[in-house]
Amino acid sequence: MTSVSIEFGKTLSVRRTPIPGLVVLDLPVHGDARGWFKENWQRAKMTAAGIDLPDFGPVQNNISFNDAVGTTRGIHAEPWDKYVSVATGRIFGAWVDLREGDTFGAVFTTELDPSSAIFVPRGVGNSYQTLEPDTAYTYLVNDHWSPDATYTFLNLADETASIDWPIPLDEVEISAKDKEHPRLADVVPMPPKKMLITGANGQLGRALRAEFGDHPWIEYASREDLDLTAPGLDAARRWRDYGTIINSAAYTSVDQAETPEGRRDAWSANVTAVAALARVATANGITLVHVSSDYVFDGDKTGPYTSDDVASPLGVYGQTKAAGDAIVSVVPRHYIVRTSWVIGDGRNFVRTMAGLAERGVDPKVVDDQTGRLTLASDVASRIAHLLRSGAPIGVHNVTSGGEPASWYDVAREVFRLTGHDPDRVSGVSTDDYFAAADGPVSRRPRNSVLETADPGATWQQRLAEYLSS
Repeated sequence: MTSVSIEFGKTLSVRRTPIPGLVVLDLPVHGDARGWFKENWQRAKMTAAGIDLPDFGPVQNNISFNDAVGTTRGIHAEPWDKYVSVATGRIFGAWVDLREGDTFGAVFTTELDPSSAIFVPRGVGNSYQTLEPDTAYTYLVNDHWSPDATYTFLNLADETASIDWPIPLDEVEISAKDKEHPRLADVVPMPPKKMLITGANGQLGRALRAEFGDHPWIEYASREDLDLTAPGLDAARRWRDYGTIINSAAYTSVDQAETPEGRRDAWSANVTAVAALARVATANGITLVHVSSDYVFDGDKTGPYTSDDVASPLGVYGQTKAAGDAIVSVVPRHYIVRTSWVIGDGRNFVRTMAGLAERGVDPKVVDDQTGRLTLASDVASRIAHLLRSGAPIGVHNVTSGGEPASWYDVAREVFRLTGHDPDRVSGVSTDDYFAAADGPVSRRPRNSVLETADPGATWQQRLAEYLSS
């Protein structure tokens, strides 16, 4: 084969392919009589060049030198992302989607020379054939090789993929191992990256299980399964196999947090554990989803709190949640999901009021704290949407819609919806309610109303659905 000239002067651009996440880059190459120069990987420029090209965090650079035309490398899918380019020479590249999903078996082929490159996402089989002698094939990867990693392979001659190799496979150099790889019908697809959901036994944890389901790649963990504050969390899992951590674990005993023991427990669960997860997520390119609270605010604002409002917590619980939020905010890939007055499968205010109504108890309920109820299932659904849509990182408020109400208003609605007289509920101020408390009492925000872009149903509708279920 004859050598071809490198195309100089291209504009940096990204081209999509039929395989999701697999994108081809045109690279500007500058040359003169002395030779040529290019920026092979320039993070800021390339991640801004187009959709689907992530800041994938490479940790290793490998080079494969091939002295003969026709050298052919097998179709290998590794559990990491790969950025492939050519330093010298030219190749015919073939990529096959070997991930679970609708595009399993999809094929894309193209030629690459020093003026082009391709980003290969985890689980997409990668192979090539050299078209010029002395071809140097180089690739960046975002994980180190590990004997424990899961690999997926496809035979170069697979009839279903039907790759049109420029040089017939019986005329080129191929390793014996590559010749033995399975046909597509026998390939075990590469599973998605793992997801870890902490706090699996809580109200939100159970809602997250209902939302995401039970799959081999989803791990639900309680404190008994995984102590986030224990030494050695960094080595507790092969974290490079994880794509997402959803942290729904938290210490939520607001008043108990004001005691010496409760203060330690709150800081341990809401700050120390969160810092450990943030460290793991940052080191391994994991998306960290953290659930926050209206208690990070003092409640003195007139009007709803936005995602940009500065935290000003009143009590220990709120202080620990605000500290956890600050830690998570520096993780490169993060979502802070802030919510209020959550009800789900477990002990909560609504269940308590329904029980009192049924037993004939006429409660006094605080009437000077204002907010909106939020179903745990709505929080779980919103988290799933953020992850699947690739929403911008940062703080996202999640509550029901409707006019804000007090706990007194909510209690009356519970009585009404369960067939009891709402006038059995009487209102009381926060100060009077806690006046006779035996132990320490945390200060509560009087205004817990959060501004949300997509409130959906009103809290009254959600409450009715919750009670009917």
